[in-house]
Amino acid sequence: MTTKKRILTGDNSTGKLHLGHYVGSLENRVKLQHEYETFILIADMHAYAYPKYVDKPEVVSQAVIDVATDDLAIGLDPRNVKIFVESGVPEIYELGIIFSMITSHARVMRNPTLKEELKVKDMGENYSLGFVNFPILQVADILCVKANLVPVGEDQIPHLEMTNEVVRKFNSTYGKTFEEIEPLVGRIKRLVGTDGNSKMTKSLGNTIYLSEDKDSLRKKVMSMYTDPSRLRATDPGKVEGNPVFMYHDAFNPNTKEVEDLKERYRTGKVGDVEVKEKLLNALEEFIAPIREKHAYYDKHRDEVIDIIKEGTKFTRIEAQKTLEDVREKMMLFRI
Repeated sequence: MTTKKRILTGDNSTGKLHLGHYVGSLENRVKLQHEYETFILIADMHAYAYPKYVDKPEVVSQAVIDVATDDLAIGLDPRNVKIFVESGVPEIYELGIIFSMITSHARVMRNPTLKEELKVKDMGENYSLGFVNFPILQVADILCVKANLVPVGEDQIPHLEMTNEVVRKFNSTYGKTFEEIEPLVGRIKRLVGTDGNSKMTKSLGNTIYLSEDKDSLRKKVMSMYTDPSRLRATDPGKVEGNPVFMYHDAFNPNTKEVEDLKERYRTGKVGDVEVKEKLLNALEEFIAPIREKHAYYDKHRDEVIDIIKEGTKFTRIEAQKTLEDVREKMMLFRI
């Protein structure tokens, strides 16, 4: 029996992963994969909570492979990490139903991440019961393997707060079963989009993907939003809140270069083109090895599928243990 504590984190299967995912969660997954028993969730059922994917099963299915490939390309080792698909662990659904019985509807609707999703995706009243239940299903995702630590982006903190509320409620009602979850927020709490939007997200088309090709990367970097009040290269520019410099801080390891660019930008001694070119060089250096590994797994899709299958089988066994413990505590009828 393992003595390591457990990590569970993951992503919806709605498309490839991007730089925002990396600084929010992926970076910590790679760093901690040898210290913790690590489970990486590909939440395919979560994807169907969004109306745009309900009639696009081929997109969700392909995204399962894309997300797993990105996880492997950034350096997650399948010998140490269990990558699993949510729909392959039906015990999660039963746990979700159980947890929904001890959580009020009003509490779920107060979840700020849920509110933001409704607003950003402009759903109005056109959202499913599954969407409302999204946070509870996420609680079940985390607790199915009795995780201890969850690397997340800042926007996911409300989900972990709800998870801990469920943990306390279940433990106080039925006896000690779960440990409270500790969040681990990435070094960059929230990476802005290339358009200056407060969040990088696929739905807004303001992303730079981890497997971005060179030409596309150049186009995206050179068209990035900067200081809109700066009309000429000789005008003093604003560094704070400037997306190009935020990306330099996140991905350019040459801190002397970055500080020099900032100083010259503030005093009107450098143009946007030079600042963006140097950012492009830093991002290309970061993405190139990921892109290379990604290309390998693209050519070995069967290997990726086998990794997912093995990870899912292992995770399901652990989830069955958790569910059995929960059912026993609740004195649910055995047949």
